[in-house]
Amino acid sequence: MFDLLEYDFFQNALLCTLLTGISCGLTGMYIVAKRMVFISGGITHASFGGLGIAFFLGISPMFGATVFAVLSALVFLFMSKDKKIREDSLIGIIWSAGMAIGILFIYLTPGYAPDLMSYLFGNILTVTSEQILLSAVLCAVIVLFFALFHRPLFYIAFDRDYSRTHRINGTVLDVCITIIIALCIVVCMKLAGAILVISYMTIPQTIAGLFYKNFRQLLLASTVISCTSSVIGLFLSAWLDTPAGASIVICSLLLFIPILTLRKKSRKI
Repeated sequence: MFDLLEYDFFQNALLCTLLTGISCGLTGMYIVAKRMVFISGGITHASFGGLGIAFFLGISPMFGATVFAVLSALVFLFMSKDKKIREDSLIGIIWSAGMAIGILFIYLTPGYAPDLMSYLFGNILTVTSEQILLSAVLCAVIVLFFALFHRPLFYIAFDRDYSRTHRINGTVLDVCITIIIALCIVVCMKLAGAILVISYMTIPQTIAGLFYKNFRQLLLASTVISCTSSVIGLFLSAWLDTPAGASIVICSLLLFIPILTLRKKSRKI
């Protein structure tokens, strides 16, 4: 199985897996701490509208998904401040609108319908050098952002009123982290696909939360767990000849379930 490391496509897949694991480990921890897990799912499926428009216009599908994901995330951020609209309702509207727009424009695209399986379920083995470069740049930005602002992000995630006493500009940080989450989701789509991306950004973080309470430790632990489960899942998919995205998620679940069971038993003792 390790002979696969001799091939360029598997080296690219492994590098992209590690970069995505770091990015999702950090951003996913903020998502879990802020209790906005289903927002990531809404953004993921809303980006499908950008894919459909991109196919119709004949431009890069990932560019269309990125633009739509960022716009959807910002729309949710500012509309959710209106207390007249429930957040869960808003997520459902954005989710369904993106999917409907995507399906409509794909149907209107002349010629053969594009293969959407890689966007729905992911295909890490087909990543290009350009996509790895984009993943590396995004990973570097995310690491730098969390290194500089992890304390203000902690205040905003757990106690927004307390953050105001420290004169933290919550609006600016909200916009920045929202854009970062949207970009991370689009990158993760290539690995796990739109259907599985929500688990990729929640399971490692939940495992980390079973052991740590300190926000800095949570960020580090979730990143390590995310990278570890991603690499093991990638090799497992190569060994079993199964989709990489699904294998990575199942690997995370196989890690999560025993740990949760053992933690429950230790508390009873």
